Amino acid sequence: MEYKDYNLLKIRVDRGVLFATIDNPPINLLNNELYAEFGKLAVEVSRDDNVKVIVFDSADPDYFICHYDVKLLLQYPSEAPPKPTQLHGGHQLQEAYRTMPKISIAKIEGRVRGGGSEFVLSLDMRFGTIGKAILSQLEIPLGIIPGGGGTQRLPRLVGRSRAMEIVVGGSDYPAELAERYGYINRALPPEEITPFVEELAYRIASYPAETIAAAKKAVLLALEKPVVEGLIEETHLFNLTCCSPEAKERMSLFLEIGGQTREGELEVSNWVIKLNENLEKK
Repeated sequence: MEYKDYNLLKIRVDRGVLFATIDNPPINLLNNELYAEFGKLAVEVSRDDNVKVIVFDSADPDYFICHYDVKLLLQYPSEAPPKPTQLHGGHQLQEAYRTMPKISIAKIEGRVRGGGSEFVLSLDMRFGTIGKAILSQLEIPLGIIPGGGGTQRLPRLVGRSRAMEIVVGGSDYPAELAERYGYINRALPPEEITPFVEELAYRIASYPAETIAAAKKAVLLALEKPVVEGLIEETHLFNLTCCSPEAKERMSLFLEIGGQTREGELEVSNWVIKLNENLEKK
């Protein structure tokens, strides 16, 4: 698929990974135009069978996404509308990324606050650069609360008390503290973050699309279903993957190249590379 007509996102696809670089100067403000391009990308990438992983990064070394445009918030009327009965557009966009059968990753090397933080919270993984990445929900000092999912996604990631600290405190969280809290997956030195994220993205993209989708669906169920229901669904998804011809081929190759032997298991990290090399030869 050709990704055309993007002004604020620079798109490139390589080996099953789509890299989307946010470029909305001067500070990568989250405005309606950027939201629209995130939405356009969600629709197009969902239809692209050649993409299994999406990596978001920024063209600005200081700002990943600054926050939502406060000037747009000032346009709200003086009287609140009735309580909504469905998700607003921003929530729908985030749910598209959260639930699509692709893996989404944020490589954060600058500031990401407010609505920007809420966007990356809807992605599957977040990695931050030590000394550069800063995350926060800064709405409380402005007299408002997070309205793009922050109050709902943070407790599921970091627990009630830490989520309360982040939301009500309105402070910045540098990468190392964000990692400790569970706000991001890992904090990595500047020279390590790009190689780490790219290796992870390419590795995931080397796996069968159906298996990636099933694994993501099973993990998401843990947040949506009681344990017993989740386990039953996990069993069903497990059975579906075990019956697939691609899985049977991969498991047979695993045994052929030394998996499940005393010596082979000592180097289990290398068999993924060997497995893919054997599959490419076929």
